[in-house]
Amino acid sequence: MKIGHPKNFWGGMLFIVLGLTFAVIARGVPGVPFLPGYSMGTPARMGPGFFPFYLGVLLTLLGVLISSTGLKTHANDPGKVDPFHWKPIFWVLASIVAFGLLLKVIGMLLSGILLVVCASIGSEDFKLRRVLILAVCLVIFCALVFVVGLKLPIPLCPDVEALQQYRVCRG
Repeated sequence: MKIGHPKNFWGGMLFIVLGLTFAVIARGVPGVPFLPGYSMGTPARMGPGFFPFYLGVLLTLLGVLISSTGLKTHANDPGKVDPFHWKPIFWVLASIVAFGLLLKVIGMLLSGILLVVCASIGSEDFKLRRVLILAVCLVIFCALVFVVGLKLPIPLCPDVEALQQYRVCRG
């Protein structure tokens, strides 16, 4: 049998792997100490392992269906798999790490703007003016929701003491 549509085949295989992983972790493996499993319960009184197990089973079945459509030998569209794009992944991960490291030091307003700008650099459609407008709106919304609404102890502005400690650590 030949893979006629690689996108469907490999996408389905990913679903199968994820579904089996969820199901095995939820159910557990006897004799394996790091996979003890969770109580399944019944449909009337579901345990903590019930939903992840059946979600994993459904995801596996969906993966089998999707993969089987990719195994047709006479596909109309060969569905060439695109090359992996590292630039967006790098910039999104870098922006999240920078946000986490700088939140207490420079506050939510500046680190939030930095997060949105850095994550947007990875896009092929990057326009600084549009990104800055989005960043300011998003930071204001997050400040209203998390700091004002939920009263989370997140600094909005730079913390002078934290900046001084940062300078002392840096020498």
